[in-house]
Amino acid sequence: MARIYYVGDWAVLTGPWFAETPFQNAMKGLEVVNYGHWLTSALESTGAHTVTSVPAWDFYKLGPGGYEEVLATHDVIVFSDVEGKLFQLAPSFFDRQKFGHGVLTFPDRVRLTIDAVRQGKGLMLLGGWYSFTGEQGKGGWGRTLLRDVMPVACLDHEDLVESTEGYHPRATAAGRSAFAGIDLGACPPILGYNQVRCRPDGTVLLELAQTGDPLLVTGRVGAGRVVCYTSDPAPHWGCNMVFWSAYAAFWLRCLELAAPS
Repeated sequence: MARIYYVGDWAVLTGPWFAETPFQNAMKGLEVVNYGHWLTSALESTGAHTVTSVPAWDFYKLGPGGYEEVLATHDVIVFSDVEGKLFQLAPSFFDRQKFGHGVLTFPDRVRLTIDAVRQGKGLMLLGGWYSFTGEQGKGGWGRTLLRDVMPVACLDHEDLVESTEGYHPRATAAGRSAFAGIDLGACPPILGYNQVRCRPDGTVLLELAQTGDPLLVTGRVGAGRVVCYTSDPAPHWGCNMVFWSAYAAFWLRCLELAAPS
């Protein structure tokens, strides 16, 4: 049984917004949307694993010691569409009442993550507009120490590759063994991904048939394992994939690649 802490793939939908007079305008709706429920359901589908799914803002607002407790009580950490700034900033830093009353420093959540992986935790890093390098560099993972544990290298410029016609996963020789029994040819088209380069110590299991770019790469860091999936497990890039009959089987196999052995 794996205990999984899954950060990201939530959003707040606002509107519609009405301008009713030159002096008055009003927002008529607010909805919290959990786009991660497909992945959560997939990972919990056998009853063998439990997932704690949290929005990026809840991860950001964890108080002192909160993330350390998460790492101590979970086996696999998943980050999806979570920019590097969320690791580095802490709300407590902006408590003006503490300014000038001592040196303000906080445990580095990237360093905590890396230490946990080296000690045997699993890490899954999933794609999106705010993953890897991301849209206009907003992901920023390559600017953090995550670069030292990822089996891929981030680009130095925006890495989004998108097409409304989609892309299809294709297994490498290593991937055919890892995903035996799953018909990847039946996977619906993926509408985009983050372009990365595989590092020498990474193992490419899946690539995109149309471009040859890596889609799923694994690596080892100390006693732990890291899985990088460069597309999105949820809409919008995964808006077709989430309805694939083998969606749950695919993600359970990815979990096996990351979970402590």
